[in-house]
Amino acid sequence: MTTSDENRVVIFDTTLRDGEQSPGATMTHAEKLEIAGLLDEMGVDIIEAGFPIASEGDFRAVSEIARNAKNSVICGLARANLKDIDRCWEAVKHAAQPRIHTFIGTSPLHRAIPNLTKDEMAERIHETVTHARNLCDNVQWSPMDATRTEWDYLARVVEIAIKAGATTINIPDTVGYTAPVESADLIRRLIAEVPGADEVVFATHCHNDLGMATANSLAAVEGGARQIECTINGLGERAGNTALEEVVMAMKVRNDILPYHTRIDSTKIMHLSRRVATVSGFQVQPNKAIVGKNAFAHESGIHQDGMLKNAETFEIMRPEDVGLTETNIVMGKHSGRAALRSKLKNLGIELAENQLSDVFVRFKELADRKKEVFDEDLIALVTAGEDAENDRLVLKSLRVVCGTGGQAEAEMVMSIDGKETSATEQGDGPVDATFKAVRQLHPNDAHLSLYQVHAVTEGTDAQATVSVRLEEGGNIATGQSADTDTVVASAKAYINALNRLLTRRAKLGENEKEVSYKDVS
Repeated sequence: MTTSDENRVVIFDTTLRDGEQSPGATMTHAEKLEIAGLLDEMGVDIIEAGFPIASEGDFRAVSEIARNAKNSVICGLARANLKDIDRCWEAVKHAAQPRIHTFIGTSPLHRAIPNLTKDEMAERIHETVTHARNLCDNVQWSPMDATRTEWDYLARVVEIAIKAGATTINIPDTVGYTAPVESADLIRRLIAEVPGADEVVFATHCHNDLGMATANSLAAVEGGARQIECTINGLGERAGNTALEEVVMAMKVRNDILPYHTRIDSTKIMHLSRRVATVSGFQVQPNKAIVGKNAFAHESGIHQDGMLKNAETFEIMRPEDVGLTETNIVMGKHSGRAALRSKLKNLGIELAENQLSDVFVRFKELADRKKEVFDEDLIALVTAGEDAENDRLVLKSLRVVCGTGGQAEAEMVMSIDGKETSATEQGDGPVDATFKAVRQLHPNDAHLSLYQVHAVTEGTDAQATVSVRLEEGGNIATGQSADTDTVVASAKAYINALNRLLTRRAKLGENEKEVSYKDVS
């Protein structure tokens, strides 16, 4: 993929592939389709939709995303073997603009895994890239752990991949090892010294292990790369990947020294960030650049005084540039459907009439308990109502007794496949007792690997958003819910995760086979 504009940087989003590899970040089929649609609308050039051979579920998701894409190139990942590449092509070929992305680890450490000599690996690269190019005219090749690969060998295999037909050469910093000056020099040297390098696009794929992913990506662009691989919120394995929002806004705000541009509609960043945080179960840290809760907050007296006199004193970009909008509509128990619809639209959320009706009912219930309903409350309300229609397990009522006098006790009524049943359990605290009641009503072997509580807003009447991650038989599911009662939110989140495990178990019953593919970058 080439571009006539030498200063345009192509954005390659891998939230649905590399981001989803982050332990516990697994998304449902519907969530993948939704995120892909939002990425497409935002102007992402290339969406790496998944790893088609990893599972039947991943294959179906990539295939459907490929069919639905309107503007983006749809890419699938494949290891350096013919079976992977054929499966990848079967998934992406339905796209108007398909791409095959194939890779192999080229550093000494990674060459030792398949026990290949340098010559044997070079031969495999030629064979697999040639095969991919015979299927698709848009082929990307990556030497995994490129930044720790010997220079002579890296130059050699890059040349082989170009001659075999690769149109994009991606240089991954798979373990976040490099520094900005090295990142720029490596790209610059490859372009200058490898035959045919001027005929392809060079890409950069950086991990954030040392906190330099964004800096390394921008340095690579200065060195000549014209594709940045990134994820929403910097989601990814270990410390994550380059954050899309950071590189896009860095080029936009500092265009004086970074004279590059993308076709990303930055006003859609905040909504996408919130959706990815919700569906992945990975909350954004408050001080995260661009999309963190405190990114545009000012508490210091000096800062507040400066902001009141001139916003530019302490803000280098406007909140509305990333999709944060402010309105004078205060939401409360007297607010109507029209006000709710308008407020949600300002938050980047547009609902069908039946969805709006459901949210409106829950909004009224919340407004009866809270004096003012904040934007974050509304986002939590919309999120909490998702996936409920086909749930097999539904919380009907929960009564908890707790205090300093002994163990907590939870009395629960739950509907299981439409039939109500009840249980009473004791525990070391209200949440422990509640989770034991759930397990009594629906026995399961799921291991609780994560339990997190976040206050949606401030105040004693604030909603709590609870995230629960369960693991069972190799399957991972994350559940979320929000309520002004933290224990109720915990119960709903736990049950939400169980419902997702039940759905996955049913799909596995249809002969879905999972393949391990950790540390693929």
